[in-house]
Amino acid sequence: RLDPASFLQALPPVEFACIYGSSLHPNNFNKASMIDYILGVSDPQQWHTENLKMNRNHYASWMVHLGGSRLITEVADDIGVGVHFNPFVSHKDRMFKYGVVRMHDLVQDILGWERFYMSGRLQKPVKVIIDNLDIEKLNSVNLKAATSAALLLLPSKFSEEELYAKICSLSYMGDLRMLFAEDKNKVKKIVQGQFKLFQTMYKPLLEDFAARDLLRLSPFVDQKDCGLSSTCSLVSSLPLPLRSKMGIKLGEEKVFDESGRATRKMLIKSKEEGAYCMRKILRNKVMISSARQAVAGLLTAGAVHGLRYVGNKMQKAWKSWW
Repeated sequence: RLDPASFLQALPPVEFACIYGSSLHPNNFNKASMIDYILGVSDPQQWHTENLKMNRNHYASWMVHLGGSRLITEVADDIGVGVHFNPFVSHKDRMFKYGVVRMHDLVQDILGWERFYMSGRLQKPVKVIIDNLDIEKLNSVNLKAATSAALLLLPSKFSEEELYAKICSLSYMGDLRMLFAEDKNKVKKIVQGQFKLFQTMYKPLLEDFAARDLLRLSPFVDQKDCGLSSTCSLVSSLPLPLRSKMGIKLGEEKVFDESGRATRKMLIKSKEEGAYCMRKILRNKVMISSARQAVAGLLTAGAVHGLRYVGNKMQKAWKSWW
Protein backbone atom coordinates (compact mmCIF):
# COMPACT_ATOMS: atom_id res chain seq x y z
CA ARG A 1 0.00 0.00 0.00
CA LEU A 2 1.09 3.58 -0.70
CA ASP A 3 2.69 5.53 2.15
CA PRO A 4 0.25 8.48 2.73
CA ALA A 5 3.09 10.87 3.56
CA SER A 6 4.99 10.25 0.31
CA PHE A 7 2.60 12.42 -1.76
CA LEU A 8 3.09 15.33 0.65
CA GLN A 9 6.83 15.35 -0.09
CA ALA A 10 5.96 16.57 -3.60
CA LEU A 11 4.21 19.67 -2.15
CA PRO A 12 5.31 22.71 -0.09
CA PRO A 13 5.22 22.20 3.72
CA VAL A 14 1.81 22.23 5.47
CA GLU A 15 0.64 22.71 9.08
CA PHE A 16 -2.03 20.00 8.90
CA ALA A 17 -2.75 17.08 6.58
CA CYS A 18 -5.27 14.28 6.66
CA ILE A 19 -6.73 11.70 4.28
CA TYR A 20 -10.50 11.24 4.11
CA GLY A 21 -13.02 9.32 2.01
CA SER A 22 -13.21 5.89 0.43
CA SER A 23 -9.43 5.31 0.45
CA LEU A 24 -9.74 4.82 4.25
CA HIS A 25 -12.10 1.90 3.72
CA PRO A 26 -10.29 -1.12 5.26
CA ASN A 27 -11.18 -3.29 2.23
CA ASN A 28 -10.48 -0.72 -0.46
CA PHE A 29 -7.62 -2.03 -2.59
CA ASN A 30 -8.86 -0.25 -5.71
CA LYS A 31 -5.83 1.53 -7.17
CA ALA A 32 -8.07 3.49 -9.54
CA SER A 33 -9.88 5.33 -6.72
CA MET A 34 -8.74 8.89 -5.96
CA ILE A 35 -7.01 9.52 -2.60
CA ASP A 36 -8.46 12.64 -0.93
CA TYR A 37 -6.41 15.01 1.26
CA ILE A 38 -7.22 18.09 3.32
CA LEU A 39 -4.18 20.36 3.76
CA GLY A 40 -4.13 23.18 6.30
CA VAL A 41 -1.71 26.05 5.62
CA SER A 42 -1.15 29.36 7.44
CA ASP A 43 -1.18 31.51 4.26
CA PRO A 44 -2.90 29.94 1.22
CA GLN A 45 -1.74 32.59 -1.27
CA GLN A 46 1.90 32.15 -0.28
CA TRP A 47 1.49 28.34 -0.32
CA HIS A 48 -0.05 28.36 -3.81
CA THR A 49 2.78 30.66 -5.03
CA GLU A 50 5.32 28.03 -3.92
CA ASN A 51 3.23 25.14 -5.23
CA LEU A 52 2.86 26.80 -8.66
CA LYS A 53 6.67 26.75 -8.94
CA MET A 54 6.75 23.06 -8.01
CA ASN A 55 3.49 21.72 -9.49
CA ARG A 56 2.08 24.16 -12.02
CA ASN A 57 0.29 21.29 -13.83
CA HIS A 58 -1.91 20.62 -10.74
CA TYR A 59 -3.92 23.79 -11.46
CA ALA A 60 -6.41 24.80 -14.16
CA SER A 61 -4.37 26.62 -16.81
CA TRP A 62 -6.77 29.60 -17.04
CA MET A 63 -6.25 30.36 -13.32
CA VAL A 64 -2.48 30.15 -13.66
CA HIS A 65 -2.47 32.56 -16.63
CA LEU A 66 -5.09 35.04 -15.40
CA GLY A 67 -4.07 35.64 -11.82
CA GLY A 68 -1.97 32.86 -10.34
CA SER A 69 -1.99 32.35 -6.58
CA ARG A 70 -3.95 35.56 -5.89
CA LEU A 71 -6.84 34.51 -8.14
CA ILE A 72 -6.75 30.92 -6.81
CA THR A 73 -7.09 32.23 -3.23
CA GLU A 74 -9.75 34.82 -4.12
CA VAL A 75 -11.96 32.25 -5.87
CA ALA A 76 -11.66 29.92 -2.84
CA ASP A 77 -12.53 32.71 -0.38
CA ASP A 78 -15.09 34.78 -2.30
CA ILE A 79 -16.92 32.14 -4.34
CA GLY A 80 -16.18 28.91 -2.47
CA VAL A 81 -15.98 28.23 1.27
CA GLY A 82 -12.28 28.99 1.73
CA VAL A 83 -10.98 25.72 0.22
CA HIS A 84 -9.19 25.26 -3.11
CA PHE A 85 -9.28 21.72 -4.53
CA ASN A 86 -6.87 20.28 -7.08
CA PRO A 87 -8.40 17.01 -8.35
CA PHE A 88 -6.99 14.34 -10.70
CA VAL A 89 -3.37 14.88 -9.67
CA SER A 90 -1.26 11.95 -10.82
CA HIS A 91 1.64 10.82 -8.60
CA LYS A 92 3.42 7.44 -8.61
CA ASP A 93 0.66 5.69 -10.59
CA ARG A 94 -2.07 6.88 -8.21
CA MET A 95 -4.67 9.65 -8.52
CA PHE A 96 -4.98 12.33 -5.82
CA LYS A 97 -7.25 15.22 -4.90
CA TYR A 98 -6.20 17.77 -2.31
CA GLY A 99 -8.05 20.68 -0.74
CA VAL A 100 -6.02 23.60 0.65
CA VAL A 101 -7.57 25.57 3.52
CA ARG A 102 -6.36 28.44 5.74
CA MET A 103 -5.62 27.14 9.27
CA HIS A 104 -7.63 29.98 10.82
CA ASP A 105 -10.70 29.04 8.73
CA LEU A 106 -10.28 25.36 9.60
CA VAL A 107 -10.25 26.13 13.33
CA GLN A 108 -13.26 28.49 13.00
CA ASP A 109 -15.26 25.81 11.22
CA ILE A 110 -14.32 23.08 13.69
CA LEU A 111 -15.31 25.17 16.71
CA GLY A 112 -18.20 27.22 15.33
CA TRP A 113 -19.56 25.32 12.31
CA GLU A 114 -19.23 28.64 10.45
CA ARG A 115 -19.50 27.03 7.02
CA PHE A 116 -20.16 23.47 8.22
CA TYR A 117 -17.90 22.21 5.46
CA MET A 118 -14.53 21.18 6.92
CA SER A 119 -16.17 20.44 10.28
CA GLY A 120 -18.50 18.00 8.48
CA ARG A 121 -15.53 16.25 6.86
CA LEU A 122 -13.81 15.89 10.23
CA GLN A 123 -16.92 14.35 11.87
CA LYS A 124 -16.21 11.27 9.75
CA PRO A 125 -13.12 9.07 10.00
CA VAL A 126 -9.90 10.66 8.75
CA LYS A 127 -6.26 9.61 8.91
CA VAL A 128 -4.18 12.50 10.28
CA ILE A 129 -0.64 12.59 8.88
CA ILE A 130 0.65 16.05 9.93
CA ASP A 131 -0.77 17.96 12.90
CA ASN A 132 1.49 20.80 14.03
CA LEU A 133 -1.29 22.68 15.87
CA ASP A 134 -3.03 19.73 17.57
CA ILE A 135 -6.15 19.96 15.39
CA GLU A 136 -7.03 16.35 16.25
CA LYS A 137 -7.43 17.30 19.91
CA LEU A 138 -9.40 20.44 19.02
CA ASN A 139 -11.69 18.32 16.84
CA SER A 140 -13.06 16.54 19.94
CA VAL A 141 -15.25 19.66 20.44
CA ASN A 142 -16.63 19.13 16.92
CA LEU A 143 -17.27 15.41 17.57
CA LYS A 144 -19.10 16.16 20.82
CA ALA A 145 -21.28 18.75 19.06
CA ALA A 146 -22.01 16.30 16.22
CA THR A 147 -23.03 13.60 18.71
CA SER A 148 -25.35 16.06 20.48
CA ALA A 149 -26.92 17.15 17.17
CA ALA A 150 -27.47 13.50 16.15
CA LEU A 151 -29.04 12.62 19.52
CA LEU A 152 -31.46 15.54 19.15
CA LEU A 153 -32.58 14.17 15.77
CA LEU A 154 -32.85 10.49 16.77
CA PRO A 155 -35.81 8.72 18.43
CA SER A 156 -35.48 7.40 22.00
CA LYS A 157 -34.12 4.02 20.87
CA PHE A 158 -31.59 3.44 18.12
CA SER A 159 -28.64 1.24 17.23
CA GLU A 160 -25.00 2.31 17.26
CA GLU A 161 -25.00 2.13 13.44
CA GLU A 162 -28.03 4.46 13.29
CA LEU A 163 -26.24 6.94 15.54
CA TYR A 164 -23.16 7.03 13.29
CA ALA A 165 -25.37 7.29 10.19
CA LYS A 166 -27.16 10.29 11.72
CA ILE A 167 -23.81 11.96 12.61
CA CYS A 168 -22.55 11.23 9.09
CA SER A 169 -25.72 12.63 7.47
CA LEU A 170 -25.52 16.02 9.27
CA SER A 171 -23.14 17.48 6.68
CA TYR A 172 -25.24 16.15 3.77
CA MET A 173 -28.56 17.67 4.91
CA GLY A 174 -29.45 20.21 2.24
CA ASP A 175 -26.39 19.36 0.11
CA LEU A 176 -27.50 20.12 -3.44
CA ARG A 177 -25.21 17.41 -4.84
CA MET A 178 -27.28 14.76 -3.02
CA LEU A 179 -30.17 15.59 -5.38
CA PHE A 180 -28.43 14.52 -8.58
CA ALA A 181 -24.69 13.93 -8.22
CA GLU A 182 -24.23 11.72 -5.18
CA ASP A 183 -24.92 8.07 -4.39
CA LYS A 184 -28.17 8.03 -2.39
CA ASN A 185 -26.76 5.16 -0.28
CA LYS A 186 -23.61 7.19 0.45
CA VAL A 187 -24.16 7.57 4.23
CA LYS A 188 -24.98 3.89 4.71
CA LYS A 189 -21.90 2.85 2.71
CA ILE A 190 -19.60 5.20 4.66
CA VAL A 191 -20.83 3.91 8.05
CA GLN A 192 -20.85 0.23 7.14
CA GLY A 193 -17.47 0.43 5.41
CA GLN A 194 -15.81 2.34 8.27
CA PHE A 195 -17.83 1.15 11.27
CA LYS A 196 -14.79 0.23 13.39
CA LEU A 197 -13.22 3.65 12.64
CA PHE A 198 -16.44 5.41 13.75
CA GLN A 199 -16.39 3.34 16.97
CA THR A 200 -12.80 4.36 17.71
CA MET A 201 -13.73 8.03 17.18
CA TYR A 202 -17.00 8.14 19.11
CA LYS A 203 -16.86 5.42 21.82
CA PRO A 204 -15.12 7.67 24.43
CA LEU A 205 -17.75 10.39 23.81
CA LEU A 206 -20.64 7.93 24.15
CA GLU A 207 -19.23 6.75 27.48
CA ASP A 208 -19.02 10.37 28.61
CA PHE A 209 -22.66 10.98 27.55
CA ALA A 210 -23.67 7.80 29.43
CA ALA A 211 -21.84 9.04 32.56
CA ARG A 212 -23.94 12.25 32.34
CA ASP A 213 -27.16 10.17 32.10
CA LEU A 214 -27.87 11.33 28.55
CA LEU A 215 -27.50 7.79 27.21
CA ARG A 216 -27.88 4.26 28.47
CA LEU A 217 -25.47 1.96 26.69
CA SER A 218 -26.85 -1.55 26.27
CA PRO A 219 -25.45 -4.33 24.07
CA PHE A 220 -27.85 -3.62 21.20
CA VAL A 221 -29.48 -0.23 21.54
CA ASP A 222 -28.49 3.14 22.98
CA GLN A 223 -31.41 4.53 24.94
CA LYS A 224 -31.86 7.94 26.45
CA ASP A 225 -34.25 10.12 28.37
CA CYS A 226 -35.93 12.57 25.98
CA GLY A 227 -37.02 15.09 28.62
CA LEU A 228 -36.49 18.82 28.46
CA SER A 229 -33.46 18.85 30.77
CA SER A 230 -31.55 16.34 28.62
CA THR A 231 -32.60 18.29 25.48
CA CYS A 232 -31.18 21.51 26.99
CA SER A 233 -28.02 19.62 27.94
CA LEU A 234 -27.58 18.40 24.35
CA VAL A 235 -28.24 21.89 22.93
CA SER A 236 -25.60 23.33 25.29
CA SER A 237 -22.93 21.18 23.51
CA LEU A 238 -23.74 22.70 20.10
CA PRO A 239 -21.43 25.46 18.75
CA LEU A 240 -22.21 28.95 20.06
CA PRO A 241 -23.07 30.52 16.63
CA LEU A 242 -25.64 27.74 16.06
CA ARG A 243 -27.11 28.18 19.55
CA SER A 244 -27.37 31.94 18.97
CA LYS A 245 -29.36 31.39 15.75
CA MET A 246 -31.59 28.88 17.52
CA GLY A 247 -32.14 31.42 20.32
CA ILE A 248 -33.25 34.07 17.80
CA LYS A 249 -35.75 31.65 16.22
CA LEU A 250 -37.08 30.05 19.43
CA GLY A 251 -36.85 33.09 21.69
CA GLU A 252 -34.75 33.72 24.80
CA GLU A 253 -35.33 34.93 28.33
CA LYS A 254 -33.00 36.75 30.71
CA VAL A 255 -32.01 34.67 33.75
CA PHE A 256 -29.65 35.48 36.61
CA ASP A 257 -26.97 33.08 37.82
CA GLU A 258 -25.87 32.65 41.46
CA SER A 259 -23.50 35.62 41.28
CA GLY A 260 -26.30 37.85 39.96
CA ARG A 261 -24.99 38.08 36.41
CA ALA A 262 -27.60 38.15 33.65
CA THR A 263 -27.42 35.42 31.01
CA ARG A 264 -29.75 34.50 28.18
CA LYS A 265 -31.58 31.18 28.21
CA MET A 266 -33.10 29.64 25.10
CA LEU A 267 -36.81 28.88 25.31
CA ILE A 268 -37.18 25.27 24.16
CA LYS A 269 -40.64 23.77 24.68
CA SER A 270 -39.79 20.25 23.50
CA LYS A 271 -37.05 18.07 22.04
CA GLU A 272 -38.95 18.01 18.71
CA GLU A 273 -39.03 21.82 18.55
CA GLY A 274 -35.29 22.07 19.28
CA ALA A 275 -34.47 19.37 16.73
CA TYR A 276 -36.64 20.98 14.03
CA CYS A 277 -35.05 24.40 14.55
CA MET A 278 -31.49 23.02 14.55
CA ARG A 279 -32.13 20.92 11.41
CA LYS A 280 -33.49 23.95 9.56
CA ILE A 281 -30.42 26.08 10.38
CA LEU A 282 -27.98 23.29 9.46
CA ARG A 283 -29.79 22.48 6.19
CA ASN A 284 -29.55 26.12 5.19
CA LYS A 285 -25.82 26.27 6.05
CA VAL A 286 -25.06 23.09 4.09
CA MET A 287 -27.16 24.21 1.12
CA ILE A 288 -25.27 27.52 0.82
CA SER A 289 -21.82 25.96 1.38
CA SER A 290 -22.39 23.08 -1.05
CA ALA A 291 -23.69 25.43 -3.77
CA ARG A 292 -20.76 27.85 -3.33
CA GLN A 293 -18.21 25.05 -3.30
CA ALA A 294 -19.77 23.39 -6.37
CA VAL A 295 -19.42 26.62 -8.39
CA ALA A 296 -15.86 27.21 -7.14
CA GLY A 297 -14.99 23.57 -7.83
CA LEU A 298 -16.13 23.77 -11.46
CA LEU A 299 -14.13 26.98 -11.95
CA THR A 300 -10.93 25.78 -10.30
CA ALA A 301 -10.88 22.26 -11.71
CA GLY A 302 -11.02 23.62 -15.26
CA ALA A 303 -13.55 22.52 -17.87
CA VAL A 304 -12.13 19.05 -18.62
CA HIS A 305 -11.43 18.00 -15.01
CA GLY A 306 -14.65 19.64 -13.79
CA LEU A 307 -16.83 17.73 -16.23
CA ARG A 308 -14.92 14.52 -15.54
CA TYR A 309 -15.40 14.92 -11.76
CA VAL A 310 -19.13 15.69 -12.02
CA GLY A 311 -19.50 12.86 -14.56
CA ASN A 312 -17.94 10.35 -12.14
CA LYS A 313 -20.21 11.54 -9.33
CA MET A 314 -23.35 11.39 -11.46
CA GLN A 315 -22.50 7.91 -12.71
CA LYS A 316 -22.34 6.71 -9.08
CA ALA A 317 -25.58 8.55 -8.28
CA TRP A 318 -27.47 7.03 -11.20
CA LYS A 319 -26.24 3.53 -10.34
CA SER A 320 -27.59 3.99 -6.81
CA TRP A 321 -30.97 5.30 -8.02
CA TRP A 322 -31.55 2.60 -10.62
